Amino acid sequence: MGYRMITALPRLWQALRYFCVVLILLASVSCVNTKKAVYFSDQKNGSFAAPTVPKLVIQNNDLLSISVSSLNPEASAVFNQANNNNAPGGAATSTSTTTTATGFLVDGNGNIQFPFLGQVKAAGLTKDELKDHLTKTLLDKKLLVDPIVTVRFLNFKVTVLGEVAHPTVVTVPSERISLLEAIGLAGDLTIYAKRDNVLVIRDEDGQKVTHRLNLNSTELFNSPYFYLKSNDVVYVEPNKSKVASTGRAQLWLPIVFSALSLGVIVVDRLTR
Repeated sequence: MGYRMITALPRLWQALRYFCVVLILLASVSCVNTKKAVYFSDQKNGSFAAPTVPKLVIQNNDLLSISVSSLNPEASAVFNQANNNNAPGGAATSTSTTTTATGFLVDGNGNIQFPFLGQVKAAGLTKDELKDHLTKTLLDKKLLVDPIVTVRFLNFKVTVLGEVAHPTVVTVPSERISLLEAIGLAGDLTIYAKRDNVLVIRDEDGQKVTHRLNLNSTELFNSPYFYLKSNDVVYVEPNKSKVASTGRAQLWLPIVFSALSLGVIVVDRLTR
């Protein structure tokens, strides 16, 4: 028994050495530069101009809430019946709930079907421009007296993906959200997030436009991408530490398990 224990000790010691080396390597690759993990590390005490909120332009496939009121509630009621049957598929259904979204759907030609007015061009206009156009048309056609028209977006949403705690699609009832608010609603960035290279993907004039932002710098507040637009996609890349740790883990985990297995075998032999 004593001879077996003496001859097995070198193998046990070798297994322990392998295990310790692997732990050291895994710990070293998981180190993150703390300066790069801090938001706005270049910010000192002071002030700067608030970012400009972008104008929201109506696009094809937007879902709009249009409410009309006047001195005659009965005459106004007919204009408040949402009509989604102007496009194939009918009403749009929310993916997060079982509730059917009601509103006026902008079709592929950029039009909505409005009661008594028929096709009304909406795409390319802001909410205020569409409101003014509907108000003027209702007055010109003498359909209502002193109408008050309100237009809102029902499908304002942004998507946050990548190295965040909870990748998600954020719905924005207030029609205004900043990049920082969207990231906060996604549970904030993980420690492995690449904060100096956050990608924003935006639809503009029928094209996909991409822009990269540095959350370590206060220059973010001067960017036209600080406030997000509807259907923007935010993608946060993993940093080198995440990539390296994942690759090293895949490489070294079999060795760790082998070393542990060897240690178990040696201990089992010694205790017999």
